[in-house]
Amino acid sequence: MINKLLVANRGEIARRVFATCRALGVATVAVHSDADADAPFVADADQAVRLPGNTPAETYLRIDAILDAARRSGADAVHPGYGFLAENAEFAAAVTDAGLTWVGPSAKAIAAMGDKMAAKAMLADAGVPMLPTWTDPAEVTAFPVLVKAAAGGGGRGMRIVRDAAGLAEAVAGARREAAAAFGDGTVFIERYVERGRHVEVQIFGDTHGTVVALGVRDCSIQRRHQKIVEEAPGVLPDDVRAELHEAAVAAGRAVDYVGAGTVEFLLAPDGQVHFLEMNTRLQVEHPVTELTTGLDLVRLQLLVAEGEPLPVTTTPPADGHAIEVRLCAEDPAQGFRPATGTLHRFAIPGVAAEFGPARGLRLDSGVVDGSTVSVHYDSMLAKLVAWAPTRTEAARALAGALARAELHGVATNRDLLVRVLRSAEFTAVDLDTGFLDRHPEVFAPLLPAEPLPVAALAAALSGAAERRAAAPVLAGLPSGWRNVPSFPQVTRFTVGDGEEIEVHYRLDRTGGLAEWGRKGPLLTDPVEEGSSVNTELPVVELVTATPGRVVLDVDGVRRAFRVHRAGSSVFVDGPDGAASLTELPRLPLPTAELAAGSLLAPLPGAVTRVHVEVGQRVAAGDLLLTLEAMKLEHPVLAPADGVVTELPVPAGGQVETGAVLAVVDPEEDPQ
Repeated sequence: MINKLLVANRGEIARRVFATCRALGVATVAVHSDADADAPFVADADQAVRLPGNTPAETYLRIDAILDAARRSGADAVHPGYGFLAENAEFAAAVTDAGLTWVGPSAKAIAAMGDKMAAKAMLADAGVPMLPTWTDPAEVTAFPVLVKAAAGGGGRGMRIVRDAAGLAEAVAGARREAAAAFGDGTVFIERYVERGRHVEVQIFGDTHGTVVALGVRDCSIQRRHQKIVEEAPGVLPDDVRAELHEAAVAAGRAVDYVGAGTVEFLLAPDGQVHFLEMNTRLQVEHPVTELTTGLDLVRLQLLVAEGEPLPVTTTPPADGHAIEVRLCAEDPAQGFRPATGTLHRFAIPGVAAEFGPARGLRLDSGVVDGSTVSVHYDSMLAKLVAWAPTRTEAARALAGALARAELHGVATNRDLLVRVLRSAEFTAVDLDTGFLDRHPEVFAPLLPAEPLPVAALAAALSGAAERRAAAPVLAGLPSGWRNVPSFPQVTRFTVGDGEEIEVHYRLDRTGGLAEWGRKGPLLTDPVEEGSSVNTELPVVELVTATPGRVVLDVDGVRRAFRVHRAGSSVFVDGPDGAASLTELPRLPLPTAELAAGSLLAPLPGAVTRVHVEVGQRVAAGDLLLTLEAMKLEHPVLAPADGVVTELPVPAGGQVETGAVLAVVDPEEDPQ
C-alpha cells in the first residue's frame, strides 16, 4: 500500500496528483527548483524538498537528487507526472531498485516504447500500419517529412521539412531542442501527412493481464506540433473507432503494459490509420477522458501500482462531451513567442471543480494570482476543460469562460483559443494538424481596434476615481474640476508593441462625462490636430466609475468594464474583449537611445548559436542567431537588408528581456 507519494514533477500535473492523493488519504511530497520555491504545487504538498538550481538539467532531470529527496522525506512511492523523467526507463528502474513503488509502466515497457524506431518495427510486425521512417537523413527518399525527438513528445524536437536543402539544419535543431527538453538528442524522420488528424487512445493495464481502451481523443488543433485543444470522444466513424481501440490494446499487450498510457495515431484524409507513437505516461489531456468516463485516472494509476485489478475491463461508453484547452503564456501573433513575468491576476468565472470531475467547467492550473512565469520551463499555465451533454454546448461554454477570464500580467493564447472554439470549421469538425496554418483569422485579438479607445477611456476614468478616493481634501469634487472649463484631462497609454493612444476627457460638475476624445494611430478616423474631441467616436455617457469598475453607456448600450492596476500596467476586461495598457507618466524621464537596427531579446534566455559575424552583409529574413528559452529555440532574423555592426552576446551568453542581441545597420556600406 502506498502511504507517501513523491511527485517527480512540477506545475499543474503535480497539483493534479496531489488532489487525488488527498482524497485517498495518501501523504504527498513535492520536489522543487529554486525558481519554483513559492509555486502553488509546493504549497499543496505535505512536504517539499529543494533541488538546488533552476534549469531542468540541474533539478527535475536529476535521478540521484530525486531519489535522495524520496529517502529524506520517507516517501515510499514515486509518480513521474509527464515530461522530464516520466518516460525514462533508467529512472523507473532506479526507483524500483531503491525499493520504492513506481507509479507507471515497467522500465522494460518504457524502454520498448521509448525506442520509437524499435517500437514501430515491433508493431509493424503485428500488422499495425506505419508511415515510412528513417534514422539516417541521407536515406530520406520523399518529402515532406517530419523530424521527431525519439525520447519525448509535446512538440519539442519536431521540424517539418519540405525539401532536402533544409533537412540537415532541421535535424541539428531538433537534436538540440530534444536534448534540452528530455536529456536525449536522438531524433528520427518520418513521412509527413498533409491535413492529417491527430487521434489517440487512452489505454490502461494492470498486473493481472488486463489492457483496456478508455476511448479516443482528438488532438488535431496544434501549434508548433504541440496540442492546444483536445476533446473526447473524438468524432469518428464507428469502424475507425473500433480499429483504433483494437490497435491500441494490441500495442499495450505487446509489452505487457501496466498503468496509464496513450497510443497515438495519424488519421489520413483517405481514412487510413497510421501509428505514431506510444506515450508511457499520463497525458496532459487526460481530463477529457476522465470527464466522459467518470474515472479518476490518477486513482487508477495508484491502484494498479499497488497490485489491484482494474475496476473496469471493457471500454466504457462516453457520457457527454469534454473539450480541453491549454492556456499558455505566449503571444500567438509573434509566432507563439513565450512570455514571462508576474501573473498579477488569474481568475476564470464559473469553475465547478479543480483537478477533479465536474459537470461543467474544470480547471487544472499550475498558477495563481502573483505567480511568476519563469523562462526555465514550459509555457503552459493551466488547462480549462468544459463538459456538456453535447459537443456544441461544451465548446460554447468553454469559449465563454475563456472570454470572460481575467488574465493579467503576461501575454496568453486565450484570444486564439476562443476564436478556434467559435469557428465554423471547429463546429463542423473540419479539423487537422494544419488548422492554424489554414485559418490566420483566428490569430486576431478578440478586442478589435475600434472599441480600444473606449477601453482606454474606462482605464483613464478608473484611474481618476482611484486618485479622487485617495485625495486628502475635496475628495467629493469630480476629477480635474474647474469652475471655468479650460483644458481636458489627458491620460496617455501604450498598447501592443508600443503604439501610443492618448485619451482626453472632461467631467461636468455632477461627475458626468462632458466630453471625450482620443489621439493615436489605432483608428482610421484621425483626430484633428489640436482637438480633444473626435466626433467619429461613439457617444459615451459615464454611468459609474470606481477604481475597479467603470460602467459606460456607449451609443445607447450600457457596458461594464473591470479595471485592474498593477503599477503602470492597466488591465481592462470588457464585453468586447480584454485590453492590456501601460500608462505613461505625465513627465517622462529621459532614456538612452538605442542604435538604429537594434534587435532586442523578447524574453530571457541563452544565445545558443551565432550565425553571422560583425561586418557581414545580410538580407532581410536571414538567420542571425538562435535564442533558447522555455525549452524551445527561437530564431532571431534580420529585419532588413544591411550590415551587422554589433554582436554583443556570444554563443552561450545569457540575456534578459530587452538586451541588445545584434545591430543591423541598413545604411552601413561594407566598402
